[in-house]
Amino acid sequence: MVVTSVILHPPAGPIDAVVSVPGSKSVANRALVCAMLSKESSHISGIPTGDDARVVLDVIRDSGRAVEIVNNDVHIAKTPILKFPGIVDAVLAGTSSRFLTAVACLFDSTTIIDGESVLRSRPMADLHDALVSLGADIGHLGEVGHLPVSVSRGSLSGGEIHIAGNVSSQFISALMLIGPMLNEGLVIHIDGPLVSRSYVQMTADVMKSFGAVVRTEEATIAVKFGPYKGCDYTIEPDYSSAAFPLVAVALREGRVVVPGLASASLQGDGEIIPILKKMGLSCEVSGSDISVSRLATTHLLPLVMDMSDCSDLVPAVAVACCMASGESVLSGIGFIRNKESDRLGDLANELNRAGGNVTVEQDGLRIVGPCSWTPVVLETYHDHRMAMALSLLSLRASGMKIADPGVVTKSWPEYFTDMASILGAVETGN
Repeated sequence: MVVTSVILHPPAGPIDAVVSVPGSKSVANRALVCAMLSKESSHISGIPTGDDARVVLDVIRDSGRAVEIVNNDVHIAKTPILKFPGIVDAVLAGTSSRFLTAVACLFDSTTIIDGESVLRSRPMADLHDALVSLGADIGHLGEVGHLPVSVSRGSLSGGEIHIAGNVSSQFISALMLIGPMLNEGLVIHIDGPLVSRSYVQMTADVMKSFGAVVRTEEATIAVKFGPYKGCDYTIEPDYSSAAFPLVAVALREGRVVVPGLASASLQGDGEIIPILKKMGLSCEVSGSDISVSRLATTHLLPLVMDMSDCSDLVPAVAVACCMASGESVLSGIGFIRNKESDRLGDLANELNRAGGNVTVEQDGLRIVGPCSWTPVVLETYHDHRMAMALSLLSLRASGMKIADPGVVTKSWPEYFTDMASILGAVETGN
């Protein structure tokens, strides 16, 4: 049965919870692509169960590779020759669709890449244009600059390329990932400011683990030609997901522990810990665990911050800012209007319907708190992070209803189960 909504009634009293989070889907996507492009075998542990990783794993299987999955560990067998399937259904997986579009350009065979209507609406023109400029053949089967597309190698070659830095770092990462497979390697010149620079550095770090030679500078990324190597690789816990249980303490006093989170080092979204400290919460590291706590008498401080390097944190941080005493300004994030949803306009609309005071600006959000909340039906706009962020409002208004809760499968399918100690047992609606 498809659950169309959930109603949340968190348990009374201070929060006292230990919440384990999935592995980073951002790291996993990159590691899986590197393993796919190596003829050697790889073992990757800590793979998350969300849609993005599943899409890439399906492509590896469909290309003829033997894939063995035990719990969250994946073994990808060696192969004498690399192949790619003729059809890729990326469903809602934006990152995977972009990476796989670039990978498909490495093969003489033609691949159709498509997804659900929401993914079709996401812009990809800059990536398509960059691949065509390198010689790839890309045919538009619908609206130009969007999925679906047909992709084949054409006369693809390496060399130098220019790409805008203020659109999506995923486009740059997609080009980086195929760089080692191009005879001349690839030098990427970034025009203008680079948004989400931390994700580009993450791509370089993961590639290096699989034997690639990558040099990153302020406005240039150089990738040398050379085969990827097989690797034993462990996916670190996901800071983007951890933000939601940690931010819960901003809405209600108590303590949340996320096991193993301190071992994560590649993600720009690790900035959630300094952010919560700035807002007045207590953050502690014990071994590899991180805890965040707040007393009932501790008032949250407003936040003024450029979040261009940790934009996936915006939904969770915006909810926290709604509880701060004063005006918060989150800037540098105009580009997130083209994420799974309009993460500025849609987020502000839902927060305001429930009692928030959020204004959308050209480059971000202005939030005045503290806000008082009323239980309403909150729309999630096919966006996993929207659903998770809005669910936290139930800590201030029991009975909050979240529409289309199944969108969380993109990154954390077990979200509502794993968060039960904070949000309570869910009641399904219709």
